[in-house]
Amino acid sequence: MSFYPSLILDALKHVVHPGKGKDIVSLEMVEDDIRIDGKRISFSLLFDRANDPMVASLKKACVQAIKSYVGEDAEIEGNIFVKIKPKQKPVEIKPMNTVKNIVAVASGKGGVGKSTVTSNLAVALAKAGYSVGLLDADIFGPSIPKMFQTEDARPVLEKVNGKDKIIPVEKYGVKMLSIGYFVNPDDALIWRGAMATNALRQLINDGLWGELDYLLIDLPPGTSDIHLTLVQSISLTGAVIVSTPQDVALADAIKGVSMFKSKNINVPVLGLIENMAWFTPAELPDNKYYIFGKDGGKRLAEKLEIPLLGQIPIVQSIREGGDNGEPVALSDTSVTALAFAHIAEKVVQRVEHRNIAMPETKIVEIKK
Repeated sequence: MSFYPSLILDALKHVVHPGKGKDIVSLEMVEDDIRIDGKRISFSLLFDRANDPMVASLKKACVQAIKSYVGEDAEIEGNIFVKIKPKQKPVEIKPMNTVKNIVAVASGKGGVGKSTVTSNLAVALAKAGYSVGLLDADIFGPSIPKMFQTEDARPVLEKVNGKDKIIPVEKYGVKMLSIGYFVNPDDALIWRGAMATNALRQLINDGLWGELDYLLIDLPPGTSDIHLTLVQSISLTGAVIVSTPQDVALADAIKGVSMFKSKNINVPVLGLIENMAWFTPAELPDNKYYIFGKDGGKRLAEKLEIPLLGQIPIVQSIREGGDNGEPVALSDTSVTALAFAHIAEKVVQRVEHRNIAMPETKIVEIKK
C-alpha cells in the first residue's frame, strides 16, 4: 500500500487537542512539511512554546492515528518533530480608523476667527447630512466648548476591549472633544510642550468617534509641536487655511501653507477661507466696507495655486452666535449661514477630488 499526504492529514484529523477541543489539523498545528519515503513518514507539529505540556501526549496520539488510519506498517515513531509557531505581530489599528476624512483647520496667526470658522463649518456639514466630529486641538486655548455652549459638559468613559474610551460630547449633530471638557474653564493651562502633546495624543487615541464622514481638527495658530504631533499620529486627508485679508495675516498664512506642503509633512492643502472679508452693518445689509483690505485672501490663493473656498463677512450675528453657543450656520436664511453652507459644499468637493487624484497621506515618521 502506498502512502500520500492527504491520507496522513485525514488520519491526523482524528487527533483532538484536549485543551482546545478541536483537531490538530483544524488548529493548523500540522506543518506543511509532510515527507513520505516508502513506509517512512515524517512531519512537524507546531506549538506556541517549546515547553507546551501537550507535546508528548499529542505526539503519541499522532502515532496511534497514523497506525490506525494509514497502516500498521507505517514507520512513524521518532519521526514527528516539534516546531515553535512564529510570533505574529499584533495588528495595528490606526487611530480614528472609523473616520473617512480628517481635515485640519489651521491659521498662520491668532485672531483670524479660525475656531469660529471651524465650528460653523462643522455645523454646516452636519446640516448637509454628513456625520461630523470636531476635535479641539488648541490645547492651550480651547474655545470649542464656548462656541457650542457646552462648557459644563464632562465626557464619560466606556470600556472597549478592556480599554477606557472617551465618548464625545454631541450638540447640533456634531460630536466634540476638547481639553476644555477636562479642566476648569477659568484656569490657565500652564503646561510644558510635552504635556500638551500628550493630552492631544490621548484625545486622538482614546476618542470613541464611531463612524464619521468628516472629522475637523481645530488647530492652534501658527506652527508648533501640536501640529507636528498631529501629523505624526494620524493620516490627514487635507488641511484648510483660514486668514483675514490684511497683509500681516496673509504673510503668516503663507507659512501655514508652506508647512503642510513641505516635503517631510506633505499634507494636501484643500484651500483657503478668507474670514472678515468685509464688514456689513445690520442696518445697511447691501453695503460692504473692506476694513482689512479687499480680496487679499483671494489673491493669495491664486498666488499659491490653491482654491479659494469662500469669503466670510464680518457680521455681528457671527460674534453673537459664538458667544451664545449657537453657531450662525444653524440659520436657514442668513447670508452668513449660506456662505458657510457654500464653503461646506466646496470642502466636500475638494475632499472628493483629493481622494480620487491622490494617495492616502502618510503619517510622518518620527526621526530621532
